[in-house]
Amino acid sequence: MCCKKCRNGGFRCKTGVCVHPEALSDGQIDCLDGEDELMKHALNQPEAEHKPLKHLEYTSPKNETRADRVHLEANLYCGIPNATTVDDMEVEHRARASRFKRVVGGVPANPTQIQWQIALVENRKIDCGGAYIGGCWVITAAHCVRPTPSAFKVKFSLWRKLQAQDTTDIVPVEDIRIHPKYNANTYENDIALVKLEKLPYKDKCLEDNPAVSAVCVPWSSQLFQPNHTCSISGWGRTADGRAAQVLLWANVSLIADCQRFYKDRFKPGMMCAGDLDGSVDSCQGDSGGPLVCEDELGVSYLWGIVSWGDKCGQPGFPGVYTQVAHYFEWIRLHTGWPAVTKFNS
Repeated sequence: MCCKKCRNGGFRCKTGVCVHPEALSDGQIDCLDGEDELMKHALNQPEAEHKPLKHLEYTSPKNETRADRVHLEANLYCGIPNATTVDDMEVEHRARASRFKRVVGGVPANPTQIQWQIALVENRKIDCGGAYIGGCWVITAAHCVRPTPSAFKVKFSLWRKLQAQDTTDIVPVEDIRIHPKYNANTYENDIALVKLEKLPYKDKCLEDNPAVSAVCVPWSSQLFQPNHTCSISGWGRTADGRAAQVLLWANVSLIADCQRFYKDRFKPGMMCAGDLDGSVDSCQGDSGGPLVCEDELGVSYLWGIVSWGDKCGQPGFPGVYTQVAHYFEWIRLHTGWPAVTKFNS
């Protein structure tokens, strides 16, 4: 762990772990982000190493594990959206006054681009976003909800904030589970699970929709490292103070050692992202909205939840997010759903 470089031709994962050169492109992920299985490594491996496992008469325990992994990943249904394109639209410059609900340097998303983005509707008003993690479950910030499920609805595949599109689906809420140690004064443990109502006479909560995909839940806080580029999304506020008409998104970088900015206000389970020069800040997107990071294999994970931040858009004050991986066991316990990650399907 924490190696600077690897001996004997070993491959160094971004997390600082060295793996044997024979582990490259062997069909089994050894680096957390799957970097060891990229095609560029496969080109350097002998052809015999890439024969389909079904051609082998004897299957060693190692190959059996490899085959099981291939089978599991074939069942992956999170973190990979249906193919869409991003409109090439000019960046809009936005005001920098409010603490939340702005996308600084954001660009309009394609109408079906961010397929796990949801809008949380409370009494016909949208003040928060969230992320769909599959099944009947959505993750949002604890400060966005209260234990009154009937007051909320979840909108899927919403692009224009005040106008549904053909792919938009509206689902009632059955239950809201706020983290038991959430502190409204400090934003500690700012995470909540929203359980959707099932459809009548069906064992699912929304009809099959090609514009809706689940994002993966990360199981390890080491999966993505500082300086990794991720994206956030939400309905921010424009320069005139009005809510954006369409869903916006922007790239942010993961920032290490957040205690240096917020001292004792920074608690376990929190993380920072943005740009230290303030050009892209953590206040982008509605509260509860997703910060999503993509691994080397193109699988997207819900890495953070928009939580809080000071002096939005000013240098030296990155935004603070709830770190989802920190709450993996709590999420799995409450959802009762074994497939919250691609390795638990």
